Amino acid sequence: MKDLIIKNMKESCPWQDSLLWFETIDSTNTRAKELASRGAPHGTVLIADHQTGGRGRRGRSFHSPAGTGIYLSVILRPHCAATELMHLTCAAAVAMCDAVETACGIRPGIKWTNDLVCGSRKLAGILTELGLAPGGGVDYAIIGIGLNCCQRESDFPEEIRGIAGSLHSVLGTEIDRSGVAAAMTDALWRMDQTLLTGRDALIAQYRKDCITLGRPVSIVTADGSVRHGIARDIDEAGALIVRLDNGSLETVNSGEVSIRGMYGYV
Repeated sequence: MKDLIIKNMKESCPWQDSLLWFETIDSTNTRAKELASRGAPHGTVLIADHQTGGRGRRGRSFHSPAGTGIYLSVILRPHCAATELMHLTCAAAVAMCDAVETACGIRPGIKWTNDLVCGSRKLAGILTELGLAPGGGVDYAIIGIGLNCCQRESDFPEEIRGIAGSLHSVLGTEIDRSGVAAAMTDALWRMDQTLLTGRDALIAQYRKDCITLGRPVSIVTADGSVRHGIARDIDEAGALIVRLDNGSLETVNSGEVSIRGMYGYV
């Protein structure tokens, strides 16, 4: 599989030489953090066929069976403060939309902040994590993506069958996972070129791709409180701006945002 991925990558992408393939791994993000802490270079890419402990946001697990998806993490070492990477998840989401469009001819939408969706089904999740240097700058950034490629509905656990989808379920055709993985890696490399210098353009594209905007949402914070409103915009740091039912504006940087009509939310 590694050879096929590299064969499908653009020759201009320098990350071919630092691509690591795993038949089985606990979590590509967990392993990437371990490698980064030991000095693994910028552009180290980890791709797995199967994860035994795939992780999502807020401590959730990510279903990662063998032979069906692409589970990928990349190590970046941007020279900047952590505050300059507030838009990292948004940038990665746009890159993954680019990759799917390149490999499969369809462009998914993005549910704020980190889910790729088609219709009301989740195709992929993104988990970004930072490691800080002793001086306070960024030592490394990890972008992790789990993308469902070949699953049929029966392949998903019963509890997520009404939520999860795959490229196969959308297109109805067989999916070349090596081609998808190559497109993902190429897109992340291109994203990295403008991550710090092209933030405005990245956020502008994110707004175009984000299916959350203009829709009724519920915001669930860490303390369990819930507020309702309409998603209005994405700010320059990737935060969601919501017009609450009481007329006030709220900038949402974290927490759960549910969209009416998606993922079982009514």
